[in-house]
Amino acid sequence: MAKKFSKPELSRKINGDIPFDTVISDEPDTTERFDVLLLQQYPRYSRATLQKLIKDGRATVNGEVVLKPNTLVEENAVLELNLPQIEGERPPVIYEDEHVIVFNKPAGMLSIKKGAYLAEPSIDDFGIIVHRLDRDTSGVIIVAKDEATRGYLQKQFQERKTHKTYYAITCGVPAPEHAIIDVPLTRNLKRPTTFIPDPNGREAQTEYRVLQAGNERALVELKPRTGRTHQLRIHMNHIRCPILGDPIYNPKSPKADRMYLHAASLEITIPGKEHGERMTFTADLPEDFERAIR
Repeated sequence: MAKKFSKPELSRKINGDIPFDTVISDEPDTTERFDVLLLQQYPRYSRATLQKLIKDGRATVNGEVVLKPNTLVEENAVLELNLPQIEGERPPVIYEDEHVIVFNKPAGMLSIKKGAYLAEPSIDDFGIIVHRLDRDTSGVIIVAKDEATRGYLQKQFQERKTHKTYYAITCGVPAPEHAIIDVPLTRNLKRPTTFIPDPNGREAQTEYRVLQAGNERALVELKPRTGRTHQLRIHMNHIRCPILGDPIYNPKSPKADRMYLHAASLEITIPGKEHGERMTFTADLPEDFERAIR
């Protein structure tokens, strides 16, 4: 049986793997790539975004600008991002306490930047995201002020213990005036950011009710029973009454200055008291809806 060397460094030198004058330290390596450490400190941004910010001179190590993402940095170094101040006021507040903020999100405002850095404000600049509304959807959105609250609220969305009501203006008048659309949905492999009806897809149900009709348009109340991505938009398009101004599922829509979908109310239990407090938050129908249905 071959004898093992007690000193692995000497063994490597005898085998010719390293020169005899090489000194190998037993100290553990305490360095890491700059972009990797920065990602640990700023997890809201993607690594690709942080690499771009580094190359743009927006990141420092111990107060010094470092322009290469792969630069090795001591793990205890002081890292900072120097970003321009985001311009814009926070959206109108419907309700706020020590746990949550409920906003009336304007159409055109992002819920979350999805790992990118953008100078425009988004809902996640003002709290911890719990659920999302599409950029072009307005209305009620709730954010948490701490991680425990986020988990408390998200569990209710996952277990379908929240109740949401939306208003939409459709191109065409749904018939019958009140029904439940039960059409499963799946991801569109040809356009992975979109979804399509599929009998083998995930369950998706939407209850709708026509509130007003005129000029081949309708003001419709929508109550999603499930929470699939783009569910309301796809379901209304499926019954040939797509939402006015929807750029994806109604590309031939008459010219409109926005997508006419509005989150009118959210019923949810927020932290407070012994078992939480059940509340319903509402956002009035925007004036442009009333003009669009005339």
